[in-house]
Amino acid sequence: MKTYSITPAEIEKKWLIIDADGVVLGRMAAEIAKILRGKHKPGFTPHMDCGDNVIVVNAKKVRLTGKKLTDKVYYRHTGYPGGIKSRTAQEILEGKFPENVVLKAVERMLPKGPLGRTQFGNLRVYPGPDHEHEAQQPETLDVAAMNPKNKRSV
Repeated sequence: MKTYSITPAEIEKKWLIIDADGVVLGRMAAEIAKILRGKHKPGFTPHMDCGDNVIVVNAKKVRLTGKKLTDKVYYRHTGYPGGIKSRTAQEILEGKFPENVVLKAVERMLPKGPLGRTQFGNLRVYPGPDHEHEAQQPETLDVAAMNPKNKRSV
């Protein structure tokens, strides 16, 4: 009995839309990473991009549990000596590009390398409720209803 490996001609990609309003960031990012990799499909093949395309709306309304809003720090480096910069999750969510919190959470859950970068390219994140992918007829995926812990009101 041989292991079945899907071919590029057999890959069928769907478009899914996720509303991040009030959803816990880590739980949502784990679900998105699973969908981008294609692990939710029975024909999952680790070395192929067989995942679906994901659209995330209302990214600025995502929730973080505990004290992560003030204690979680994102670092970057300018490339110059002593050029390390840091921002908290709250500063990013209140700033110009609040969708970066969701992007970083998902990016860090995907494999590193060419395949991971290709799969990450199938993710689109928007800070508000509007998106430009109506022509793809995305199906709604309610992450908040999957588990009661996925949704936080406070």
